[in-house]
Amino acid sequence: MVNMQIVEFNKLIKELIKELSLCRKFKYTGELNIKNNQGRTWIFYYQYGQVVWATGGKHPYRRLCRNILQYSPQVDISNSKYFTENILVDYWDYLVLKTLYANQDISKPDINNIVKSTISEVLFDIFQHINSSSLSFDKNQELLLKPSFSSIDINTLVSQVGESLYKWKEAGLEGICPELVPVLQQPEQLKQQVTPLVYQNLQRLINGKNTLWEISVKMKKNIVQITRSLLPYIRQNIINLIEVPDLPLPTNKIKKISQFKVAKNTNVPLIACIDDSPQICQILDQIITAHGMRFIGIEHPLQALPILIENKPDLIFLDLVMPVVSGYEVCEQLRRCSYFTKTPIVILTGNDGVFDRVRSRVFGATEFITKPVESEKIIRVVDKYLQPKTRVTNFSNSVFSYQNL
Repeated sequence: MVNMQIVEFNKLIKELIKELSLCRKFKYTGELNIKNNQGRTWIFYYQYGQVVWATGGKHPYRRLCRNILQYSPQVDISNSKYFTENILVDYWDYLVLKTLYANQDISKPDINNIVKSTISEVLFDIFQHINSSSLSFDKNQELLLKPSFSSIDINTLVSQVGESLYKWKEAGLEGICPELVPVLQQPEQLKQQVTPLVYQNLQRLINGKNTLWEISVKMKKNIVQITRSLLPYIRQNIINLIEVPDLPLPTNKIKKISQFKVAKNTNVPLIACIDDSPQICQILDQIITAHGMRFIGIEHPLQALPILIENKPDLIFLDLVMPVVSGYEVCEQLRRCSYFTKTPIVILTGNDGVFDRVRSRVFGATEFITKPVESEKIIRVVDKYLQPKTRVTNFSNSVFSYQNL
């Protein structure tokens, strides 16, 4: 029976490696979803056959926190300025890294190390949770994660992770998952078996909050070494291992969108603009409100989705070139949300190239107009896509700008 399980396990490992290698061979660009029969899902993002990011599993936020702690301990990842309520996308963790880099809070070499470590941990998690059933693979070429950092040669990484898994099993840790949390059940027994200094360190770290992964990072020791050192106490039931949920994202510290909700008037069109330029938002504000319509200006693209969902504008102007996240990515994200599948999205850009126009259409844009922003162009495109509604003059008192959320 054991031999059959080993054969089945090796078969699934080969199946996984084959799928990853095919993506590399055919220079795949898009999303690769991997799921086991227990419903656990992992996602790899490819760009021309190279992996640029991986996420999923049970503890994506814990994983992000410990990798940032390991490579950039000066960063306070609990600071809500790195997060938005836009956590509906699977790759929110990658967007956090882009924000950190855009704010110059973390160096590119450190981020590249975090990316590599994250992908390695995701692979290790998959290897650990491959069981005797099956894996399913699903590709989505419509989702293009624009890479901001170095890509990873997945074949090399698979070999390295495979060696780590072999060392894990060789150390007798096969039945232990690194995302489990050790809990000290019998402190008096432990005190009798270790020195006072070791006991003090263990009591501090084994507090029911830190996973094995997190303990290894805090102690700056290899995960195999840490877990193997705890194994005798685990076998004696002095230390128990428990499952814990992921840590909550620090989005509760962000101002609630409802505080900035635009006054409702179903007869008056609501126009939104997502542009990191305060000047553009101000010009559009003046144009739109002068023509009796309501307006929302959003200068932070990562905060756009929850604001738009809250207010449901009739038309959206969207800048193409913005820091952290591009207009293409925002447009694609909006189209994946049921609220905005039919909402006109008009691209604003200083470039008038054919490539940008075609690519904007691919990502779901309705219209494409070039800067500078002029009243005639703006009103013409608004009238083109919106049904005539009652316009009210001097409506500026009902206008809100989301410049400093």
